[in-house]
Amino acid sequence: MHEDKRIPRRKAVAMRYDMEADAAPRVVAKGEGFAADRILALAAEHGIAVHSDPDLVQMLSQLDLQAAIPEHLYRAVAGILAFVYKMNKSI
Repeated sequence: MHEDKRIPRRKAVAMRYDMEADAAPRVVAKGEGFAADRILALAAEHGIAVHSDPDLVQMLSQLDLQAAIPEHLYRAVAGILAFVYKMNKSI
């Protein structure tokens, strides 16, 4: 039997949350490999905090673009939003 030793491709998901317009954060970009690298590069260029959570990225990457996150992910995403708000205040 041949064991697959490929390196897993990097994945990234970007969310946006407008408290006045959205009931929940939405997935606005997602990708693997080069697309993930581009999402991360754009975040860095614009000073957007990045949080690494491979399990959450896996779940969010299954959503359609512009889809609101499902209720069962609210707690996990709320933790990320708290992290981002804290990072933004320290800048």
